[in-house]
Amino acid sequence: MKVFKFGGASVKDATGVRNLKKVVDTTGEKDLVVVVSAMGKMTNHLEKVVDAYLAKDKGLSLLISEFREYHQKILGELFPVTGHPVYAKVQKLDTKLVNFLETNRSSQHAFVYDQVVCYGELVSTLIISEFLQEEGTENTWLDVRSCIVTNANFRDAKVDWENTQKHITDSVSHTGITVTQGFLGSEEENNFTTTLGREGSDYTAAIFAYCLNAECVIIWKDVPGVLNADPRYFGNTKLLHNISYEEAIELAFYGASVIHPKTLQPLQRKEIPLFVKSFMNPGNAGTCVGKGVTLNPETSCFILKRDQVLISLSSLDFSFMMEDNISDVFRWLHEYKMKVELMQNSAISFSVCVDNRFNRLDALLAKLRERFSVRWNEGVTLYTIRHARPSEIDSLMENKEVLLKQESRDTVQVIVRE
Repeated sequence: MKVFKFGGASVKDATGVRNLKKVVDTTGEKDLVVVVSAMGKMTNHLEKVVDAYLAKDKGLSLLISEFREYHQKILGELFPVTGHPVYAKVQKLDTKLVNFLETNRSSQHAFVYDQVVCYGELVSTLIISEFLQEEGTENTWLDVRSCIVTNANFRDAKVDWENTQKHITDSVSHTGITVTQGFLGSEEENNFTTTLGREGSDYTAAIFAYCLNAECVIIWKDVPGVLNADPRYFGNTKLLHNISYEEAIELAFYGASVIHPKTLQPLQRKEIPLFVKSFMNPGNAGTCVGKGVTLNPETSCFILKRDQVLISLSSLDFSFMMEDNISDVFRWLHEYKMKVELMQNSAISFSVCVDNRFNRLDALLAKLRERFSVRWNEGVTLYTIRHARPSEIDSLMENKEVLLKQESRDTVQVIVRE
């Protein structure tokens, strides 16, 4: 058995759905779990639905209509006979979404987010499953929320591996094709939907591979494989043919966008290889992440993160920034859901670069000012370079204001204001 994962870009329209079937046909695989994301930018669209709902914005009904019409267009191209059962099935999901918005009494953003955003994946996989069936590819549609059990930490739920293993073993056949959703789970006490964090569909594929002892995971993307840099920001990128688990985990930790940071750990534990391939050229080798060669070819790898926040702290009485002070800082960073990208300290100061992904910076800064002198820079860019040559660093930093630089044996990180 293998696990395939298709992201939103690969199924953004009817052509993409047809190409998904072509990929399945071309590979000739018969025993598969196919994990699929929401179509196109529908997760972003549903995030707007959440914001409008909580703000009691009059534009909510229009946003819901746009969500509905987006999928209806794809349905019309894939299933020209309007009486096809898929229309009623999609309508049923649409009704559930509307019913939740009408009956919900919670104003907790993270909870509402998970209950709403999940419909992107549910509708996407339902359409794909029905299309595969219509075209003669037998498959079973699986609601992943019946399998992946998590805690109730909405928007960033942690997997209960023991219960998840049991549910997947009981629910998923090792033969035939199963189509299911990425990104989603459910908490056990009340059975509310949870999500595994943005880009969590890769992680979902790894969970299924781990629990089913799959032969491999293949992530199908709009790039030929894992590149040594993002071609949107860097020129002359190179395809990495092989990456070790350890190197890939380092790249993921620092923010390489091709592989989700949580995806690799369960695969490494069972030495299940992960391939990243192009859904436009499924016959190409792509990139293999597994045991063995650290990096092939041996080259520098560049990672860029924009819109970061650099916070610099010093004690009000000029006392040392020791363990007691720093432990409080980290407790608050966790409390305000700030992802730490880099940190550096001296005798009386401590600097940390964070990703303000939940927009809680103002509350954090207010808390820090109670104990520290606080300076900060918003909108800074963090460069991380693995295996870099000094000349490459110098070239990269040309005409940029360097705010902080940190260097170890294999990694250089630089925060700049551009």
